[in-house]
Order: sequence, then structure tokens, then C-alpha cells
Amino acid sequence: MSAFIDGLKARARENMKTIVLAEGEELRTIRAAAIVKAEGYAKNILLGDPEKIRKMAADEGLDIDGIEIIDPSEGNEEFAELFAELRKKKGVTIEQARETVKDPLYYGVMMVKKGIVDGMVAGAVNSSANVIRPSLQILKTAPDTKLVSAFFIINVPDCEYGEHGTFIFGDSGLNQDPTAEELSEIAISSAKSFHDLVGAEPKVAMLSYSTYGSAKHERVTKVQEATKLAKEKAPELELDGELQLDAAIVASVGEQKAPSSHVAGHANVLIFPDLDAGNIGYKLVQRLAKAEAYGPILQGIAAPVNDLSRGCSAEDIAGVVAITAVQAQNK
Repeated sequence: MSAFIDGLKARARENMKTIVLAEGEELRTIRAAAIVKAEGYAKNILLGDPEKIRKMAADEGLDIDGIEIIDPSEGNEEFAELFAELRKKKGVTIEQARETVKDPLYYGVMMVKKGIVDGMVAGAVNSSANVIRPSLQILKTAPDTKLVSAFFIINVPDCEYGEHGTFIFGDSGLNQDPTAEELSEIAISSAKSFHDLVGAEPKVAMLSYSTYGSAKHERVTKVQEATKLAKEKAPELELDGELQLDAAIVASVGEQKAPSSHVAGHANVLIFPDLDAGNIGYKLVQRLAKAEAYGPILQGIAAPVNDLSRGCSAEDIAGVVAITAVQAQNK
């Protein structure tokens, strides 16, 4: 595990938060809860059948003694009434609400909404859409946020680039083909997330296959417009574009291709022009550079709810619990 994630765990221990794991009947999730308990940086609640979960843990020799387990299938009338009220304009009845909140994802988000827990982690077996839907229906977006987006924290071992090998890749998990306006919002949100989680100053590169007009195409124009908008909205940010990847992170290339840029060659927040590029990019780095990849981490929701890659390990889930706990501290 990297010094970066160890640092997050240390920060999480300073002000312990409670994070609900909605996929409590999934073995990797149970393993993650055991890791979190052993390392003592957050409190977890598991959702699912208590008897089944305890048996799975016992069969694997996992210590989850003392971790609360709640069976959402038993329902919760208070949650149902609140959900029906929140969704009444959509025609949701109390009967429908009672059934909906039995879904562990909805139950978990309702726990966040009611302040019973500080955040939720799910996605090891559920799609991103299924994780995000209840979050938007119940929690809504954060104040002054126009767009919910997703990023990965990438930590590359023995890497001279970024912040000692640590980057944020955004949006690499949610928005398929953002407009220039949306791309500017993703950049600003990602910069804040980098500052909050990594604790260093963000240097944001708006990525393209073009640097400073070296190519002409509507997709290049989109990134140029997004860069202009982001600079207008957040002039205090170290942000530049459009930049090719090598110009963004390699100092010698940045000096050659964009000598006037303060970001080129030093970027640690990489904003991809679309989800194709973002998803392919993070998986290439994860697999070929043997990088740690945590996410998709959601930004723009009113409280911390985070998604997982369905290929994640128990250690990955435990890492995202630490990230979610620190996000909760920052809230």
C-alpha cells in the first residue's frame, strides 16, 4: 500500500467517521470491513443478512466482531416516509417507497441522508448507474455544484511525475461526452478534490491530442473552450490547456511544446476530454504501470457516496473507505 493511502488512513483516524458498506454479502466487502477494523481508521456498518455475513466471515477466518450488520430487507418505515416525501412529485407512493428502501443501495443512502452514517461505499457488484441513482434522488447535488462527476486517484510507484506519482484522473467514470461547460466544471471540482485529498496544490491540465492549437478539430475546440471557461470561473487555479499528455506531465516536453505555461510538465490533475479517454487512460496506467487506482470517486453530491470498479480488490475497497472518511471530514 502506498504512502499516499497510508497518509489518508492516518488522517481518517484523527476524526473517525462511520461508513456504510451497502454490499455486505459480498466477500471482498466483508474482507474490506475486516481490514478497516484491524487498522482502525473508520467504523463500518454492513448491509445484508446478518447470519449469512457472519457465516461467510467465519468460513474465511475474518474478524468482523463488533461490526454492526443491518438487514435492509426488513424495511424501515421512517426511511420509507422520507423517501415518499422526497419523491412525491415523481408520483412515488408510500407503498412503493417501502419496497424501494429495502434495496441496500437506497437503504444505505437513506442512512447518509439521516446522518446515521457519514458516507457510503458500493459498486463491487453494482453498476455505477445503480450506485449514483439513489444518491441523486435522495442527497441531491452539493451547494454551488452544477454537475456530478467522477475521478480516480492514481498512485504510480517510483514515479517522478505528478505529486510524487499521485494524480487525479477526471472524469474517468461517469460523464460520457461532456460539453465544454461540463468539462470546465469537472476541472474545477477535480482541483478541489485533489487539494482536499492529496493536500497539495493542484496543477490542472486540460488534455487533448493537440497542444496550443497544434491540431484543428471540433474536439480540440471543445477543450480550448473548456479551458477558457474554467479560467474565467476559477482564475486562482493553476490550469492550462489544451495540452497533450506528455506536454502536461514531462517537464522537458512541456518546455518545448508550451514554454509559456506554468502547468505544462508539472500537471497532477488530468482532465480527459471524454469518458473513452478517461477510462482507457486510467486502466492503462493501472495495469501497465502497476498503479493503485481508487475510484470512481464521486464529486458534486451533497454527502460522500463513492462507487467502486467491479474489478476491485478488498484492499481497494478499504482504500476507498479511507477516502470517503476524509471526504466526510472535509464536509
